[in-house]
Amino acid sequence: MAESSCSPLQLALGPVLFYWTREHYAQFYRDAADWPVDIVYLGESVCSRRRDMKLDDWLGIGRELAQSGKEVVLSSQTLIESDADLRDLRKLCNNGEFSVEANDQSAVQRCASAGLGFVGGAALNLYNTAAIGVLERAGMTRFNAPVEMSGKDVTRLLGDCREQGVKADGEVFAYGHLPLAWSSRCFTARRYQTPKDRCRFVCQKHPEGLALRSQESKEVFTLNGIQTLSGACQDLRHDVASIAASGAGVARLSPRAEGMAEVVAEFDAARRGELAAPDPLALMDAEVCDGYWHGRPGMDHSRGKTA
Repeated sequence: MAESSCSPLQLALGPVLFYWTREHYAQFYRDAADWPVDIVYLGESVCSRRRDMKLDDWLGIGRELAQSGKEVVLSSQTLIESDADLRDLRKLCNNGEFSVEANDQSAVQRCASAGLGFVGGAALNLYNTAAIGVLERAGMTRFNAPVEMSGKDVTRLLGDCREQGVKADGEVFAYGHLPLAWSSRCFTARRYQTPKDRCRFVCQKHPEGLALRSQESKEVFTLNGIQTLSGACQDLRHDVASIAASGAGVARLSPRAEGMAEVVAEFDAARRGELAAPDPLALMDAEVCDGYWHGRPGMDHSRGKTA
């Protein structure tokens, strides 16, 4: 089994995927400055119409977090749809202060051509050592494993990377609604019967996304503008040891609107070996999942299964 390249396991706070108010962002990151996370990703990675926060606003928050000892990374938009998006991407990559999480190939190209180190986002779909090696040579220092990869596959991939001299660190999506797909259409606007370019920013009414339920009332997906996420929230707090054992150096926690301080505290306890073992008799929250990590359908939960 691969050895972890970073000991102890680092905790990263991913970018906020949902559309919050400026006040909510400001308070969230003021609180996060005191949380036991090592890395904080900032920026709008979903929709370019969410313009409340400008690059200068993110840079200001980043400077404050850096003063608190956090590594700050600016996340690029995942789906680039216009020349304006490309101009914003250039400004992001040329910020001159913080590294960038490249969430599409245009961001990779921009960082590589400028000689800038970058983090590879999960949407780059890096499944093999050859692809990771190519991007490492282009400047990638860390990459996010695709969210549907199992723990065994992550272990195998990182082990193969080390054997072949590829040193880019691995990061695992450990908490939050799993980002699954992006589209040029806005599903939240469609729900409100408004066109995308006149959406009235209705997704801000849903600070944790809009649940899409099956006919059996099961939450199958979460709609977040042009992004589709899992209906259940992935929670690997009881699998932190296996994340570290896989060789990954970072566990990513995706922000939620409420209760994030408690989530971070529990993951911090878990990486120190102080998290209480799960009670097999406790009723599980139906929205929790960990199936992908255990090699099963993503919406499954290991503690909800019998042998």
